[in-house]
Order: sequence, then structure tokens, then C-alpha cells
Amino acid sequence: MSDTPKIELRNVCKAFGKKVVLDNLNLSIADGESLVVIGGSGTGKSVMLKCILGLLKPDSGQIFIDGEEITNQSTQMREKILLKTGMLFQYAALFDSLTIWENVSFGLMQAHGMGRKEAKEIAIEKLSLVGLGPELADKTPAELSIGMQKRVGLARAIAADPEIIFFDEPTTGLDPIMGDVIDNLIRDCTRDLGATTLTISHDMESAQKIADRIALLYKGSVVWAGPADSIETCGDPYVTQFVNGDVDGPIKLDILKP
Repeated sequence: MSDTPKIELRNVCKAFGKKVVLDNLNLSIADGESLVVIGGSGTGKSVMLKCILGLLKPDSGQIFIDGEEITNQSTQMREKILLKTGMLFQYAALFDSLTIWENVSFGLMQAHGMGRKEAKEIAIEKLSLVGLGPELADKTPAELSIGMQKRVGLARAIAADPEIIFFDEPTTGLDPIMGDVIDNLIRDCTRDLGATTLTISHDMESAQKIADRIALLYKGSVVWAGPADSIETCGDPYVTQFVNGDVDGPIKLDILKP
């Protein structure tokens, strides 16, 4: 395992007009580590992820993957670096016009140039890893439940055996039982791959299940970070308020301001 962080953000800032979303954000994720970033709505979690993926450009600061600065890379070089990554979107984001196997292998064919026969074989293999049988391969997303669609999204995220996987609110919209299934699949699949994972979530139970380490984001900065198993006993006032869902505390909600 390398001492160089797999992902590192240094003093990353991003604002939209007068609204500061990321405020000198510093975050480091070790090779093979599972980090979950938690925080309320509007704290900058999604903007942080979009900056790493290149969907947004930070106003200042630097982002590194494997020690290589990516914020000022050409589009071609950035795309090459991002071939190392997989992504599970919040609502799976499957293509309605493609079959299940085509969805899973979309990146293999489009980004990696793989032929359809080999891509389908890999898609069926990855579907089996998330508990879905080959009989579903030729169905469409509309024929699957929300939970099954989320599993297809996970199969797509791991299809190319990525070094890094991003998870955007992986249990949103699922009932508690299916949420637990997805958490277990994420944990098992990523550990088998040895992948580095970055998850953004507001679900504390899910975060504790899949994370090695948790970071709490508030007003665009990390206010606490530590081992997942210490979050309920750390005594940090920000963490205590967030975990307990208290109105009173250092976290101030804009809706409560006069």
C-alpha cells in the first residue's frame, strides 16, 4: 500500500456567486480506504464530488489522484485518470433505452473499447456478484424494482475493476432492508476489489457499516474526521449534534435564522 494518498484535496474552494460552498476543504483518502463524508443538505458534499470528477472546476485549491494534480489537466488527460474510477449514482442513473447488461458494460464498451460479446460476459459476471441472475441481462431497467436497479448500478460501478469507486447517497430511496443489502454489497464488493472508496451520505447507519473512516462536512469544511467506530463516542459537539439530530448545537440551519 502506497504512502501517497489515493485521493487528496488541498484548500479546495468553490463558490456560486456570493454563496461559498467549499471553503478551503482539505481531505485525504488512503489507498484501499473506505471514507464516508457525511453532512446535512447544502454542506458541499455533492459539489466536492463533482469537483473531483471534473464536472465542476474549483475556484482555487488542488485535487490529486495517486499524487497527480488533476484540476488543471487537459480533458484528455483527466479522462485517462478517471478510467481508474467507477461511480454509483444516487438513483442508479440507468439508461432506459439499453438492456441491463448493456448498462453494466456501457463503460467497458465506450471507454475501454471492449467488444459486445466479452462485455456481456463480464456484465453477467458482475451481476452475479450483486445477486442478480443472467435471466435479467436482456431486460430493461423499467422491468426492475428500485432496489434491483440500484444493484445494477453497483454492478456497473465495479464492471471495469476500478481502483477508485464513488458512491453518491447509495441507500437513498430504499427501504431499510434493501438499504442494508446494498450496504453489504458495497462493503463486500469493494473489499474484494481492494478499491479505494469515497461515499457521500447522510445515513449514519449506512456510513458506519461501510466506512473505515468518516468525515463530517459543515459549511464546506471538514469539522471532524475519525474512525467509523468512534463516531458515537468521540465527544465532538458537531458530531454529537449531527448523530442525535439535535436542533441545538454548533451546526446552524439556515431555515432557523431570523
